[in-house]
Amino acid sequence: MALRAVVLNAKDNVATALDTLAKGENIELVFSGNKRTVELKADIPFGHKFSLADMEPNSPVVKYGEVIGLSTAPIKTGDYVHIHNIASARARGDLKGGTK
Repeated sequence: MALRAVVLNAKDNVATALDTLAKGENIELVFSGNKRTVELKADIPFGHKFSLADMEPNSPVVKYGEVIGLSTAPIKTGDYVHIHNIASARARGDLKGGTK
């Protein structure tokens, strides 16, 4: 079976699509020696992110083992994660150190 998505760091709470993925698909992921399956709640375009965990608003979104943004709305496992539900946390003068 071809790899359809990747988790780049064990700390990540998002995965990146390596193909265009469809709502309702069950995507198998292997990271940190563990297998996990995530049911997608939305279509995920190639190269975009989907959630591996439920997140409340203002939760850190972690990719590459680093906080890349903060959720702006509730995000459920399998949801599409993009500019409609996250805001950048880097280089923001309104947040101490760029993040909360």
